[in-house]
Amino acid sequence: MTGSTAAARRTRPQRLAGPVAVGAVALAGAATLHLRDPHRPGAYGLCPFHALTGLWCPGCGGLRAIHDLTDGDVVASLSSNLFVAPLAFVLVVAWLAWVRRRWRDPATGRPGGADGRMIVLTRPFTTAVLVALAVFTVLRNTPWGAALAPV
Repeated sequence: MTGSTAAARRTRPQRLAGPVAVGAVALAGAATLHLRDPHRPGAYGLCPFHALTGLWCPGCGGLRAIHDLTDGDVVASLSSNLFVAPLAFVLVVAWLAWVRRRWRDPATGRPGGADGRMIVLTRPFTTAVLVALAVFTVLRNTPWGAALAPV
């Protein structure tokens, strides 16, 4: 039996197992952050990068931003970490598209296939995101970008 024939024979529940697992983990993480407020000092420990250097890493404020999103407060989320709300939106859209592909077409269930994955990033896109994160990190640690530091 060839790989595409095996993928075509997978049932819909089998094809949806990956998206359901990813969705469950994401919901569990969001629920944890909603129920245990990361705005309280030490609620989730500390950022090792910030503790060692005193600088804000690109992820600093991310837990607070997710908590604020679960409260429906997009403005507070953006003030905690500017990248988290747009990233969460992109990931939700990518997850919904992944579920749709897996629901409709048995061939997209093949392991390792580009259509079988939730999201596939091109090299130029990945480079652009990494450059943007580097610029964001530098700016939030300078007087000019102090407004980007987490609150």
